[in-house]
This record gives sequence, C-alpha cells and structure tokens, in this order.
Amino acid sequence: MAKKSAIEKNKRRERLVKKYAAKREALKAAANDESLSLEERFAARLKLAELPRNSAAVRLRNRCEVTGRPRGYYRKLKMSRVALRELGSKGLVPGLVKSSW
Repeated sequence: MAKKSAIEKNKRRERLVKKYAAKREALKAAANDESLSLEERFAARLKLAELPRNSAAVRLRNRCEVTGRPRGYYRKLKMSRVALRELGSKGLVPGLVKSSW
C-alpha cells in the first residue's frame, strides 16, 4: 500500500473534524457541566474518548493551498511564504507590491 501524503492526511482530518464537531461539542459541554452527576459527566468523558482522535480540531495543521507546505503559513492568504513570494514576483497576488526581495 502506498504511503499517504501529509496533505491527504490533513484533508482527511478536516473532514473528520467537520463530521464530529457537533457531537464533540455536546459531549464536552456535558463533561464540564457541574449540574450533572459525577457518573453522567464521567460517561460523557468516556464517550468523548471513543471518538476518533483525528476528529479533534487541535490535530489540524495549517498548510499552504498551493504547495502543501506547513511552515511559514500566512493565514489571511492560506499560503506559505515561499508560494507567496513566487506568485508575488509574477504579479499574481492582487494588492501585493514587490519591493526589493
């Protein structure tokens, strides 16, 4: 079996996060609700632990939309610094003025 790329892995995680977001939020709320009994809160924690690990939002990684690079990521543009510089030099990023770099 071929090894999956980090980009594909991250996309799969994004789908899982979206799928389980509501269920995860409801279980977290129940687990932290002081008005519920200790057993109910513990049961909510157990159900939360049964969810897939990759469905947690903290496991997502910001990646460049152009290259998939995880470092030097600009959130506003969803692009890495390398891709931004390349496209900026070609004049493909609106509003970006090339200075001397």
